[in-house]
Amino acid sequence: MEMRGSVLNGREIERIHDDSIRILEEVGVKVPSEQILTLLEAGGAQVDWDGQIARISGQMVEEALKSAPAQFTLGARNPKFDLELPSADTTLNMDGCGSNTIDFQTGKRRLALLRDLEDAAKVFDAIPSASVLWSCVMPSDAPSGGAGVISSAVSMLNSGKHLQDEIQSIRELPYIIQLCKAFLGSEEDVIRRKIYSATYCTVAPLCHDGEMLEGTAALTKYKAPVLLYPMPACGSTGPASLYSNVALANAESLSSLVIFQLAAPGTPLIYGSALGRINIRTGTFLEGAAETELMMAAMVQMGKHYGLPTIAAGCLSDANEPGIQSAMEKTLTTLPLILAQADVIQGIGLLESSMTLSLEQMLIDEEIFNQCRRMGAGIQVCDEKNYFEDIAAVAQGGHYLKQKTTRRAFRSDEFYNSRLIISDTYDTWLSGGSKSIFDKAHQQVRQILDADPISPVDQNTENVVREIMEEAGAKL
Repeated sequence: MEMRGSVLNGREIERIHDDSIRILEEVGVKVPSEQILTLLEAGGAQVDWDGQIARISGQMVEEALKSAPAQFTLGARNPKFDLELPSADTTLNMDGCGSNTIDFQTGKRRLALLRDLEDAAKVFDAIPSASVLWSCVMPSDAPSGGAGVISSAVSMLNSGKHLQDEIQSIRELPYIIQLCKAFLGSEEDVIRRKIYSATYCTVAPLCHDGEMLEGTAALTKYKAPVLLYPMPACGSTGPASLYSNVALANAESLSSLVIFQLAAPGTPLIYGSALGRINIRTGTFLEGAAETELMMAAMVQMGKHYGLPTIAAGCLSDANEPGIQSAMEKTLTTLPLILAQADVIQGIGLLESSMTLSLEQMLIDEEIFNQCRRMGAGIQVCDEKNYFEDIAAVAQGGHYLKQKTTRRAFRSDEFYNSRLIISDTYDTWLSGGSKSIFDKAHQQVRQILDADPISPVDQNTENVVREIMEEAGAKL
């Protein structure tokens, strides 16, 4: 039987939904875009043009939910990495837009560079349980206006997996489509394969970013999936109540759902969440807190209630470096999401509230994820696992080491075998150089970076992509 968990019962899910609808109908959302306000008004919303406030009815939400597909595939540049949603098993993503990296060579924290995006994408490609890549840092050595497009291009060149990134403004959209066409060949294939999806972040509380909203809405013409990503924090941009903060975040997500379905009915949408709470002493956003994960698990339940695929920020830590705190917080923010059956957990490899990248942490986080996923798989109680005959054969006082079932079982997925956990005796560990988990992860990262690319790009395609990067850097 699988190990499963929830934080909301059915009555509580309905109550949060009702509260979210009340927020949308009575309070509304701010939409600083004449184009989108016109779209909403035509769809039935009450629009206060002076205040740029749209009040969205429950009926509009219901209609939008009917037109949003329940199943679709996130295509990948390398088709073997295509991800069907909802996923049969929870997979991994990276979070986006960090500023720093812990240098792989020196171990010192510094501003992130383009080469860090390259390395992160290569390591991500080598992680079997990782499926969706968000460019994890904003490189300081890229032109600021074109940094988003350039980051997407670098990630696509170095990873064959699905790319999920932000469209900051409609000016970026032509370059993103050109990038996809460079890899796929035609606009028809861009629409069909869906190798790129957009993360759309609302601005808590109850606001939309006009430029990002218009750019992402324009992307729906290509039937590209959109991740709806609210981020209110209890006590600052959200109410100081876990329940009300979830209702607020859900209202923001539902408003985005309505907008994108009005823009292009049938647009694939992913119900996401990156809620948090603040440190009451400093006002900073806390990702690794227990309350954060309770809200994230609740949001996964809300997404499943609506019949949408789910992505939740997880495997998170507010620690400034790899170590005991990061391991504790990342486990705390991973297991509940697996038990809630999130499709994708977003956040591996990042520290300092997702602001700092560590390549070694990417592999350590994979280990944390795999251990948590094994717990979620539970215990198989079935005829195949009934070893009564072995129990009778060994009887009293014997052992099971020589039983054929023992050898077979330990080669199966019932027993997880780690590539990083150190289980040697003290003397063996000492004679092997006293390596830590971080040391082993560092060695494995080096092997990945030195190896040939898993999903190489032909030279002609790379040349086209680099021309697009150069033009975006110059013109944006």
